[in-house]
Amino acid sequence: MLRVLLSAQASAARLSGLLLLPPVQPCYLGPSKWGDRPPGGGPHAGPVQGLQRLLEQARSPGELLRWLGQNPTKVRPHHYPVALRRLGQLLGSRPQPPPVEQATLQDLSQLIIRNCPSFDIHTIHVCLHLAVLLGFPSDGPLVCALEQERRFRLPPKPPPPLQPVLRGGQRLEAALSCPRFLRYPRQHLIRSLAEARPEELTPHVMVLLAQHLARHRLREPQLLEAIAHFLVVQEAQLNSKVVQKLVLPFGRLNYLPLEQQFMPCLERILAREAGLAPLATVNILMSLCQLRCLPFRALHFVFSPGFINHISGTPHALIVRRYLSLLDTAVELELPGYRGPRLPRRQQVPIFPQPLITDRARCKYSHKDIVAEGLRQLLGEEKYRQDLTVPPGYCTDFLLCVSSSGAVLPVRTQDPFLPYPPRSCLQGQAAPQPTTRDPAQRVVLMLRERWHFCRDGRVLLGSRALRERHLGLMGYQLLPLPFEELESQRGLPQLKSYLRQKLQALGLRWGPEGG
Repeated sequence: MLRVLLSAQASAARLSGLLLLPPVQPCYLGPSKWGDRPPGGGPHAGPVQGLQRLLEQARSPGELLRWLGQNPTKVRPHHYPVALRRLGQLLGSRPQPPPVEQATLQDLSQLIIRNCPSFDIHTIHVCLHLAVLLGFPSDGPLVCALEQERRFRLPPKPPPPLQPVLRGGQRLEAALSCPRFLRYPRQHLIRSLAEARPEELTPHVMVLLAQHLARHRLREPQLLEAIAHFLVVQEAQLNSKVVQKLVLPFGRLNYLPLEQQFMPCLERILAREAGLAPLATVNILMSLCQLRCLPFRALHFVFSPGFINHISGTPHALIVRRYLSLLDTAVELELPGYRGPRLPRRQQVPIFPQPLITDRARCKYSHKDIVAEGLRQLLGEEKYRQDLTVPPGYCTDFLLCVSSSGAVLPVRTQDPFLPYPPRSCLQGQAAPQPTTRDPAQRVVLMLRERWHFCRDGRVLLGSRALRERHLGLMGYQLLPLPFEELESQRGLPQLKSYLRQKLQALGLRWGPEGG
């Protein structure tokens, strides 16, 4: 069993480790009939310390065994680590260890096994460490006995709570309900969804999934298609308050599902539920507005005098009017074929009168301040406006007024707003021809920060894409500033050079040569 320990091929490095261990200090167990004294008892040390010296001075493994076996009443637990340490010194001090009878080591091993139940936890740890260094097999009787005693000395661990067996839908719900559910990999969500049976996918589970995707900007087609399919299959059982939550990620993530019945299903739900939950109805239309899929029949309903009068006295009247104002803008700019009712002018309010909440929350991570400083040094602060809200209520990052020749003009000398609505003259019978023509163009520098996009993608969020689309349709010339390009500029001088190249690419001029 221990032939490898005694052979000439025994690892010198492993045995030399034993020589570096500090001597094992004897543990005083109190007075006995032998007159044992505590450590440091001077020249009159008792038989216990005398036995330790004999073990430390033993000249062979056989002598070690003889001292332990012939003095059973004097042996204490701490003597066994001393014996094992001396055994390592004997085997590692010579290049050719002397041959030892295997029976001698087996007897030493059995002696330790027989007495280890009386060892304290420290002695067990030291003996186990020395036995491993000496090469005793990990599955041999000595190491197994010491390891078993070590486990007995450990305090009992409370049994782990029984985890209920969760099925696919339950696993998905548990993951999404966890406060740290963002740390769950997306593949985990996809796998849980794939393993769920149809009856396990409840509206509550699918709403949690939709909110998770929308909140963390996860544009996962497989999960979004699953939500769209669920909406179509469960159409009859879903009310508009649930549907608004299921539809939210599609508009926010700018994703139109491939499910062919998605839009017909939503139109039927809107026709059935529009009068029951006004705010939910408008929320659904807001998501569809971002997807450019507004149904005319639903627009007829929400722009009707009855619906507008109904929401006027409700607690959410202002937010509904703001959403209706945005829907009316979308009709004006994107639906030239619509001939139904519109939101009355007196009911319209600014859509987004200030920067969006996400921009305000992340202002310390934004590039807006450094871009503003770059424009100030490059153009002069009189030639641009920052955070200007233009009709019908879109907040712009930076706005420039540019002449027909490309010269950047002082903003104070120009009207920074383009007329809105741009096609209003087409709706009248006859429109008077303007006597003067404003030749100035309006250039809007749009910051595209990292959080303006879906996570891990290059697709703008629905609200951002809608704002840029509408500003472009109103006649503003857009100059996007992507976050990758802004992050690559090292310091203000590089940023000024970057802005100069961007503006010159549009043919803009400023300074003495620009007029």
